[in-house]
Amino acid sequence: MGLTSAHGSHKEINGEPGSYTYRPPQAPLDVEGYPAAPAGLELEQVHVFVRHGERSPVGIRLADPPANIPSHWNLCKIARRFQAVAAEGTNNPGARMGWDGSPSTRKLIEWKDGTVMDNECLLGELTDIGRQSTYNYGVALRKLYVDRLGFIPDTLKDVHNVYFRSTNMPRTVESLQQIMYGLYPNGKCLEHAYPPLLIRNGRDENLIGNTYSCKRLEILQISFAKAAAEAYNPMLGHLDKKVSKYINGNPIRVDGRPRASGIMDTIRASIAHGIRVPPEFEDKGVVDLIEQAVVQEWFADKTEEVRRLAMGRLLEDLTDKMHRKIEKGEKDPLKFLVHSTHDTAIAGLCSTLDVFDEKWPAFTASITFELFKRQMKPESQQQGQTQSLLTKLGAGTPPVEYYVRVRHQNKNMHLPLCAEKGKHLEGAPEFCTFKAFRERMKELIPEDWDAECVPTGWP
Repeated sequence: MGLTSAHGSHKEINGEPGSYTYRPPQAPLDVEGYPAAPAGLELEQVHVFVRHGERSPVGIRLADPPANIPSHWNLCKIARRFQAVAAEGTNNPGARMGWDGSPSTRKLIEWKDGTVMDNECLLGELTDIGRQSTYNYGVALRKLYVDRLGFIPDTLKDVHNVYFRSTNMPRTVESLQQIMYGLYPNGKCLEHAYPPLLIRNGRDENLIGNTYSCKRLEILQISFAKAAAEAYNPMLGHLDKKVSKYINGNPIRVDGRPRASGIMDTIRASIAHGIRVPPEFEDKGVVDLIEQAVVQEWFADKTEEVRRLAMGRLLEDLTDKMHRKIEKGEKDPLKFLVHSTHDTAIAGLCSTLDVFDEKWPAFTASITFELFKRQMKPESQQQGQTQSLLTKLGAGTPPVEYYVRVRHQNKNMHLPLCAEKGKHLEGAPEFCTFKAFRERMKELIPEDWDAECVPTGWP
């Protein structure tokens, strides 16, 4: 499998000369290492937010010598054959999610000079590697929540047990299709229980910080980007002697051309696909500084207002669904939710919860919210007998407590919002009481999002 550069040269990857082994920037979902909840806690509902899989860069950068990173990526063979595969009914990843139309139709990329290329990826498109990694993620979810925990059924019989939603972006939609197929492959869904893939209109989207619908948020984000440039451009200047030769002699800056974030996008995408990058971009001292600047521009801890406008509506959806499950119990069948989104959402959620690690979220990085319940034990046997009698007579029900555990990249997150005694399960600080969790979320949920999104001074 090869890649074509801007100058027509051919570079071999995937173990061929000129390549090196792909080094994933984060560990895949660890099923065996998943920590069981303490005795007495019962899992009630799970919300998964996952970044899309590996993709091609969103722009052409570093294509000229001496960097020579390909400008055309022919790593989308599966995508181009996807329709025929689906029509043939094979067991390839994603086969169930086929496109409508003739199986003989293929999508090809046409260059501006009229050249037509087979298997080439569009800019920012999910690649074959990205399809495989998101399929693997779905398989891991199945191994954990179906096989190990028995939380959701082996064969899906009730479509209302699950919920799948994506942003309206091809790479997130296709990533979610792969996850869905890994979680519930052919033969593991009854005919009437194939779950829908949900997408919202742009105005209603809350899986990202929606600057399209929130002008105030857009203005704030621009101001943070300017502040990041002022803070980090002088430090990035020290890297010019090392890296400017790879960007046509231009200085590397937060607001440069190309932007530092664009350079890192190309480097991260290349490494993820085993494409050799200039050695300077594998130097920890160089990469760490560029990443710090990019994280500060895009993801770093922002004001309470930004948190409310960017993540507030999403957290409202999350807590409302949890509260509905608590109120209705088994009458609410919804147990497992998967959301396919972007790096900004993963970083935004972590930052809003004060557990952001200041790292650019990797492909398929995820954050999971698990709702647990615990049946309270009576303080004495006598109380227990009394309670049991009252319950049988319909005069009372055993008290129940609910907890939320947040996991990010195979680690339990200790949320500062529930660090105080009484706000978490005693002896297990990662289990935040739902009451404490919801109280903090209420502070982050805008009472009138549309009104708060109007820029200051606007009519």
